[in-house]
Amino acid sequence: MIRFTAVGYILGQFLAVLSVTMLFPLALAWRDGDMGLWPLAAGIGVTLAAGAVLAGSCARPSRDLSTREAILLVSIVWACAGLFGGIPFWLSPYFPSFTDAVFEAASGFTTTGATVLPQVEALPRSLQLWRHFTHWLGGMGIVLLGLAVLPLIGIGGAHLYRAEFSGAKSEKLRPRITETALALWRIYFVLSLLEFLLLRLAGMSRFEALCHTFSTLGTGGFSTRNASIAGFQSPLIETILIVFMLLSGISFARHYQLWIERRGRMFFADAEIRGFLALVAGATLAIGLTLTFQDEAAPGEAFRAALFQVSSITTTTGFVTADFERWRPLPQLILLALMFAGGCTGSTAGGLKIFRLMLLAQVVRREFRRMTERHGVFAIRVGGQVIPETAVQGVLNLVYLAFLVNFVACLLLAAAGVDVLTTISAVAASMFNIGPGLGAVGPVEHYGNLPTLAKWVLTGCMIAGRLEFYTLLVLLSRSFWAR
Repeated sequence: MIRFTAVGYILGQFLAVLSVTMLFPLALAWRDGDMGLWPLAAGIGVTLAAGAVLAGSCARPSRDLSTREAILLVSIVWACAGLFGGIPFWLSPYFPSFTDAVFEAASGFTTTGATVLPQVEALPRSLQLWRHFTHWLGGMGIVLLGLAVLPLIGIGGAHLYRAEFSGAKSEKLRPRITETALALWRIYFVLSLLEFLLLRLAGMSRFEALCHTFSTLGTGGFSTRNASIAGFQSPLIETILIVFMLLSGISFARHYQLWIERRGRMFFADAEIRGFLALVAGATLAIGLTLTFQDEAAPGEAFRAALFQVSSITTTTGFVTADFERWRPLPQLILLALMFAGGCTGSTAGGLKIFRLMLLAQVVRREFRRMTERHGVFAIRVGGQVIPETAVQGVLNLVYLAFLVNFVACLLLAAAGVDVLTTISAVAASMFNIGPGLGAVGPVEHYGNLPTLAKWVLTGCMIAGRLEFYTLLVLLSRSFWAR
């Protein structure tokens, strides 16, 4: 039986924390005296009041959450992040509707980076900061952030951890969830500080360096400029962003081994990391050669543009330095395929994840061997480790759910009148948390002109993709709600 009062109590705690995070951009609005001051203040007030009502009216749970309660809580938290996080946008004059405000906030927290704004530079700095800060918070996960708070109110976080990372490899860095969460946040903060300092040295202002650090480490993609990173025209800035996008696309469990435990050999020997870097290198080579020989671009410029876009799309960050919609079909198709691939499990990147793709390749290889060796018994191995059949089945189920969501969402967008190219790329870019797509949502376009129904469908795709489908879709099953 689901204890809704327990879920409501903890949800109230999360809303209180969410309201506190809005104080950061509010301080900037107060100092600048810009038009984001009252929308942010109202957002804090409404969010805090809702949290206080929930926490005050719901009984404090006497025992740990069950698996079903944790799944329900995780799903509601991500939905509320978009709803309450969008209040400052909705109350400002820059977002024409509540739908647009929620879409922007959900895109921020899920680290998608899709925007409805045709002119992002028109936003006051405080609202710009809130957009980018949602990337940073969502990158490591709002739920993971709360794991450090749950023990303070007497609630353990094991079920929340499993619900949030239902598709990741089950590898705990430390014996306790809270210690794990704090260790990962320390690494996250140090990498953020390092990138901020490097971007400052490369010529960015403090404000833009901070905003783009938030976007990069969260693998989001919001930028302070309409032209995204192309607006800076700086090879050095692009190089710094490439490095940190790739670092963010690697599992933070491996970062812990590299930076804390000093086990560099294990870091570089990891099969998923090697597969991830090989994919980036191969896609960069293919696109760079195409731009060089078919478009007659200078080799240096061609491979620079190719490496940046491949790194950005593979890590699901979504920054752009070139209008790749003007490229030839082959590079576009490669980038579209990379949207599905994504980064490593346990990273802030979206997508199906490299480990799962490697596992699927081994499944196909095993089936080929079974066709020729009928009586053979073959285990699935990735990186020298035998993968249990339950894990294999789980990955197959996840891939099926991903493509089912993709198909249904495409049907809904098509029914809303969106053209086929835009539909396919917008759904892929949303559910795998990329941001820019092709067609009407290309790298120099925005999502603001899509129908209202399409925006709500894509918002659902963002949340479903961020929770890796299982956590959200299980709520639709009758067995979940059975007593």
